[in-house]
Amino acid sequence: MSHSAEPADLPANGPLRPLPMVIFASRWLQVPLYLGLIVAQCVYVFLFLKELWHLVNHAFDFSEQQIMLVVLGLIDVVMISNLLIMVIVGGYETFVSRLRLQNHPDQPEWLSHVNASILKIKLAMAIIGISSIHLLRTFIEAGNIGGPTATNYTTTGVLLQTLIHTIFIVSALGIAWVDRMTLGGSSKGH
Repeated sequence: MSHSAEPADLPANGPLRPLPMVIFASRWLQVPLYLGLIVAQCVYVFLFLKELWHLVNHAFDFSEQQIMLVVLGLIDVVMISNLLIMVIVGGYETFVSRLRLQNHPDQPEWLSHVNASILKIKLAMAIIGISSIHLLRTFIEAGNIGGPTATNYTTTGVLLQTLIHTIFIVSALGIAWVDRMTLGGSSKGH
C-alpha cells in the first residue's frame, strides 16, 4: 500500500512547494492592472470636470435638450467611474489580497460580502446601467432622424443599439440564473 501525500495529509499552514508558491504569488501581477485602472479613474474625473465646466459655461446658451444630453453624459461618466471602483476594489479584494477594511467607517457595504460571483452580477448590472444611459441619449438625439437638424444616428444604428442593450439584459439574467443554480446545487449537496 502506497502512502502518497494527499492534500488532506499536508499541514494547513505549512510552506508551499516552489511551483504552487510561484503560481499563488502570480496574483500580484494584477497590481499594475489595478493601478492602471486608477489612472483611468483620474482621466474620468478630468473628463467629468471638463464636461461640467462646459455645461456651466453654456447654461444660458443651451436648449433643454442640449442640457439634458450633457447631464446624461455626466451621469454616464459617474456610472463608468462606479464600475471602475467595483473592478478595482472588488477585484483586488477577491483576486489579489484582502484590504482589511472591516472596521473602517467608509467601507463600502457591498465589499463585506463580495466574491467573484457577486462581483460578476454587480458588473453586469453596472454595464446595463451604462448601456441604458447611452440608449437614452440615443433616443433623445434620434428624434432628429430625417429632420432638418443633422444627427449622427440612423434608424439601423438605433435598432442595433437597442438590440445590444437587450442582449446585455439577457446576459445579466443568464449570469444570475447560472449563479443561482450553482448556489442551489451546492447547498443541496451539503
